[in-house]
Amino acid sequence: MRSRVSVALLTTTPYLASKPSGRYSDPVTRSTASAIAAPTRAGAREWGALAVLMLPVLLISIDTTALSFALPEIAVALQPTAAQQLWIVDAYSLVLATLLVAMGNLGDRVGRRRLLLIGATGFAIVSVLAAFAPTAELLIAARAALGLFGATLMPATLALLRTTFLDRGQRRLAVAVWATAFSVGAAAGPVVGGLLLAHFAWGSIFLMAVPFLLPLLVLAPLLITESRDPAPGPIDPLGIALSMLALGGLAAGVKELAVAGLDPVGIALVAVAALAGWLFVRRMRRRANPMLDVALFRVPQFSGALVVNLLSVVALTGFLFFVTQHLQLVEGLPVLDAALVLVPGVVAMIVSGLGVVRVVRALDPGIAVVVALGGSATAYGILAVLGEDVSIAGIVGAFALLGIGIGAAETVSNDLVLSAVPPAKAGAASALSETAYEFGAVLGTTLLGGLVTAVYRSTLALPAGIDAGVAAAARETLGGAIAAAPRAGEAADAVIQAARTAFDHGVVATSALGAGLMLVAMVVAFRTLRHPEH
Repeated sequence: MRSRVSVALLTTTPYLASKPSGRYSDPVTRSTASAIAAPTRAGAREWGALAVLMLPVLLISIDTTALSFALPEIAVALQPTAAQQLWIVDAYSLVLATLLVAMGNLGDRVGRRRLLLIGATGFAIVSVLAAFAPTAELLIAARAALGLFGATLMPATLALLRTTFLDRGQRRLAVAVWATAFSVGAAAGPVVGGLLLAHFAWGSIFLMAVPFLLPLLVLAPLLITESRDPAPGPIDPLGIALSMLALGGLAAGVKELAVAGLDPVGIALVAVAALAGWLFVRRMRRRANPMLDVALFRVPQFSGALVVNLLSVVALTGFLFFVTQHLQLVEGLPVLDAALVLVPGVVAMIVSGLGVVRVVRALDPGIAVVVALGGSATAYGILAVLGEDVSIAGIVGAFALLGIGIGAAETVSNDLVLSAVPPAKAGAASALSETAYEFGAVLGTTLLGGLVTAVYRSTLALPAGIDAGVAAAARETLGGAIAAAPRAGEAADAVIQAARTAFDHGVVATSALGAGLMLVAMVVAFRTLRHPEH
C-alpha cells in the first residue's frame, strides 16, 4: 500500500526496519535491535528534534543557490577574475560533495550529534569571516571551509533521523519533511538572497547562517540523542584522498578548459582525475569494508536515477548563474525585483515536487520524469530561440517550466535511488544522492557558467580607443565591464551595451547546451527508470 506522504518512503525500507546482513548491515540496526522488535513511537521531544534538524538542512540547501544574486555586487566590490568568480560559487559545493561520504563515516565513529555540533560551530564562525572577506582569494578560501563544515551537517541530519524515529510510519513522515525542506531551501535560495540584498550588503548572504545555527547549538544537546557505530570499520585515508582528487581534479580541469580552452593544464587535470577515479573504484572493489560500495552502480535504475539527479541540478544552477546576472546587469532590475521574477518558478518547483507523488500512482515514474524534463528542455529552448529579445515575462515562464521539470525529476529520481538498492544499502545510496546533487551544482556553474564566459569574451566588441584597464576589466566579466565603464568617458554607454550584447550571446549558446543536457537526461530516464521494481 502506498503512503499518502511519499511514494519514495514506501518503496524504501530504512536500515532500522531490516535485519543486519553481512558487511552492509547498519551499526544502528545492530545496536537497536530490541527497539526495532518493539518500535517506540516518537513523542514531543523527538518531533522537537526534527524541527532542530531541519535548521541545517534549510541552511545548506539555501546556501547552495542563494549566492547567485550576490555575484554582481561581489564582482564590483572584490573585482574577481572570471575564473575566481566561478570558484566563489563552486568551492563550497565542490568541497561539500567530495567529503559527504567521508564525513558520514566520521560521524559513525565520533558520534553523529557531536559531529553535527562541531560542523555547526565551524560553519557559523566561517560564515562571519566570509561576510567580511576583503579579497576574492579570501572569499574563495572561506567558501571552501564552509563546504568542509557543511559536509559534516548533511549526513548527520539524515542518520540522526533514522535513530530518532523508530516507528516506521513516523520515520516516513520525518524523512518526507527532511526531503521537502531540502528542495524548498534550494528553490528558495535565490529569492532569499534577493530579499537580503535588497536591504543589506552582499555579506548578509553569509551572515544569515548565524540565526539558523545558534538555535541548533542550544537545542540539539537537549533534544537530540547521540548515536554512533559501536564497531566501525577502519578509516580509509587513501580512499578519501582518491575520491577528493577525482572529483576535485575533474571540476578544476573542466573550469580550466572552460576559461582557457584546450590547454595542457586543463587536459592534465582531467587525466589525473580519471586516473584517481579508476584507482578509487579499484580500491573499493578490493576492500572488505569499503567506504563506498561501487557495485551499486551496476543497478541500472540506481545509476540512471543518479544521472538524472545530477543533470537536473546542473540545469538548475546553470540557469540561475546567468539569469540572475541577466536580470540585474542586462535588464537593470533592482535586486528585489529580480528576485521576485523567480518566485513563480520557486512555487512551481515546490508544487511539482510534491504533486508528482500523486502522479506516479497512476503513471510510470520513468515516464513522469521524461515528461517533466521535457518542460525543462523547453525552458532552455525558449531562451535559446528568443536570445536577447526575451522579455521578463518570458524569463518568468521559462523558469516556471524549468521548476516544474526539476521539482518532479528530483523527487522521483531520489525515490528511485533509494528504492533501487536493498534496505541495508540505503545509507550509502542517500550519501551518493547528496553527492550527485552537490557535484551537479559544481558542474552547473562550471559547464554552463564557463560557456557563458567563453562566448562573452569571444564576441565582446569594445569601441576603439578606450583605456587598456577598462578593456581588460570588461573582458573579464559583465559585472567588471559595468563597473569599469564610467572610466571610459563618452564611450561608457557603448562599453556597457557591447558587454550586455556579448553576455546575451553567451546566454543563447549556454541555453542550447542546457536544452541538450535535458534531452540527454530524458533519454537516460526513458531507458533506465521505467517500470521500477519495488
